[in-house]
Amino acid sequence: MTTDDLCRLAAELKEVRRAGWLRVGNSAPESVADHSYGVALLALLRCPPELDRGRLLIMAILHDLAEVRVGDITPHDGVPAEEKHRREDEVMAALLVDRPELLALWREAEAQQTPEARFLKEMDRLDMRLQAERYAATGRISAVDAGEFMRSSTRED
Repeated sequence: MTTDDLCRLAAELKEVRRAGWLRVGNSAPESVADHSYGVALLALLRCPPELDRGRLLIMAILHDLAEVRVGDITPHDGVPAEEKHRREDEVMAALLVDRPELLALWREAEAQQTPEARFLKEMDRLDMRLQAERYAATGRISAVDAGEFMRSSTRED
């Protein structure tokens, strides 16, 4: 896949709506691209000095790229975590076949074995919490549903 093709494909994330928000009745939720931007911005602004900001930002930008092909799979979809990971890894290996250094960083983020990867997961959860607060405050989801997302954002997985 050429870089131009990858960029065109990645732009489609702007049209992939976040499934969790749809599930609770938000008819116009953020896209996966919106979420990825939020995570990247949080990572940029909150990155502790001991972490490698460049690696962290690459991970943030790539963290949900596979969803352009596999969709936004949520825990409510009944897909086992191992299967979700397998599908996403297969897609990322194909998308980044010519960029092994990027694939390695995506896999590092998925494995959660480095400080940058763990911090990225925290920013992913923080973005979800902030979005739940915003949707609840504007009446786009109920307080009960917002609470579900808030609890989900604080659990360890």
